[in-house]
Amino acid sequence: MGATELILIAIGLAMDAFAVSVGKGLTVDKVTPRHAISAGVWFGGFQALMPIVGYMLGHSFQHVVSSIDHWIAFALLLLIGLNMIRETLWADDKESHDSDFGPRKMFVMAVATSIDALTIGITLAFLNVNIWLAAAVIGLITFALSAMGVILGSRFGAKFGSKAGILGGVVLIALGVKILLEHLGVIA
Repeated sequence: MGATELILIAIGLAMDAFAVSVGKGLTVDKVTPRHAISAGVWFGGFQALMPIVGYMLGHSFQHVVSSIDHWIAFALLLLIGLNMIRETLWADDKESHDSDFGPRKMFVMAVATSIDALTIGITLAFLNVNIWLAAAVIGLITFALSAMGVILGSRFGAKFGSKAGILGGVVLIALGVKILLEHLGVIA
């Protein structure tokens, strides 16, 4: 997996956190740097941690499924992408419009938005990706997009939230198709 694919996966994973951050930004009368940094640290931290956990799980049973790992990677990315799109189109936005930036609330949202990253970690184990580099890229991109989401939410409204979730889902599905086609020898 090249740098471009890794960055696209990171952006795709960050879209849930970005959408929630936009929603958080909508709820605050005056956004401060503390709000943006809080969202970035919580969401970026969990998006970096979860692929490592998933990688360890995936690596432990990789030898059993190595002949079909590309199909598993495709299926996981497809399911994650479709679920992201489904949640975006049919989700109840009331959850994301809560102005509480306290640890308890942010922890729950960070875990909820990073479950997909756990699954990606399993996929990265099958692809023998450097998990430390991948986790750092995923975490940093999520940090930046989440912090920016809070600021954009306070300035521009809810328009970005739904589009971000759909875009993230499409990116993950496209990467799953690319991985499958590469392993089947259809594309180089």
